[in-house]
Amino acid sequence: MKHKEKQTVVVVGAGFGGLQLVKHLNHTDYNIILIDKTNHHLFQPLLYQVAMSALSPADISAPIRTILKNSKNLEVIMGEVQAIDRKTKSLYVNGASIDYDTLVIAAGAKHAYFGHDEWEAHAPGLKTLADALAIRGKMLISFEEAESNAFTGSDTPPVRFVVVGGGPTGVELAGALAEIARKTLRHDFKTIDTSKTEIILIEGADRLLTAYDEPLNQKALKDLTALGVKVRLNTIVTNIDETGVYIGDEKIETRNVIWAAGNTASPVIASLETETDRAGRAVVNPDCTLPDDPEVFVIGDAALFTEKGKPLPGIAPVAMQQGRYVAKLLKRRLKGKNTPPFKYFNRGSMATIGRARAVFQAGNIKISGFFAWFLWVFIHIMYLIGFRNRYRVMAEWMWYYLSYKPGARLITTDPYRKPF
Repeated sequence: MKHKEKQTVVVVGAGFGGLQLVKHLNHTDYNIILIDKTNHHLFQPLLYQVAMSALSPADISAPIRTILKNSKNLEVIMGEVQAIDRKTKSLYVNGASIDYDTLVIAAGAKHAYFGHDEWEAHAPGLKTLADALAIRGKMLISFEEAESNAFTGSDTPPVRFVVVGGGPTGVELAGALAEIARKTLRHDFKTIDTSKTEIILIEGADRLLTAYDEPLNQKALKDLTALGVKVRLNTIVTNIDETGVYIGDEKIETRNVIWAAGNTASPVIASLETETDRAGRAVVNPDCTLPDDPEVFVIGDAALFTEKGKPLPGIAPVAMQQGRYVAKLLKRRLKGKNTPPFKYFNRGSMATIGRARAVFQAGNIKISGFFAWFLWVFIHIMYLIGFRNRYRVMAEWMWYYLSYKPGARLITTDPYRKPF
């Protein structure tokens, strides 16, 4: 009797969704190919802490091959998907063709500049370790240059940072910048006063953290203001160049701009030639498949999954639950069984604003302050991959809580090789 060949499942992206999917398909009758542009899984919710010198890159990342070393039915390919051909059930990676029986896109999202991609050169976003290290280097160099200029007698205005976007990432970055300037670096420089650093947070809406309810929005605003952050609501950026940020006729002069105002789905979604929303996310069925193709799944930030008339947010818990769901669905397919539609279990959302300052919301439960911050710490420690990473991050946070001295204030870029 001839045995049926195993079906091939190709997974694009080793983020939260892709990793959960692959783990839960281990030891099944599928051949799995996992494709990612990097060789590591990144714990993106803590990426801003690498950018702000609180953590090192290795604290929040781990090699994909090490994480999945016990997966016998898996091949990992480092590469970028150039195109997908659903008619031939193949995709092109590093110039070569890879065939699939089932395709899962978990490629995440990238920065969205709302039609002004030229701003990216002057206002980097925060999606990768390279982004975080570039922002960290630029931030630390700004203080070093200010000290050098002041020491040599030059007219030195206060260092100024502008964060565009008042969502969780923007709020976390602004709060961290304020603590670094006013606490961490205050006694490290002899000539400049880093406590006079200006941090400006710009948000186009009438409140911060628009996904949260009152009074958490006001609490976040109050905490940031207490840290010295200047928050500008109902404010739209009209241009960004190498000298600053423009708001209509007003210009805020700075070379330090960080973009946290929007996301768009991975470009790989366009290759699917399927219906998308304005953010480029693929519209999917209740089982995460494309409307016209039951063998193509899209999960996480790349998918527009609507539940109760509202799209699910682009956060890690959604991607992780969808990854586990698709793995369960594929395992049940092997047995000829159906699977009920995906249902998201909302465990809540949280954002940290600074040391012992955070907000948390789960349904009608709203918490702020120290307890919310402690909950944020606990949950993020538990979600990290590997005992080593959990131990190191917990130790760094304990040290920082007691001393205000993060241990990753290293400039790894060469400011004299190329301008910032």
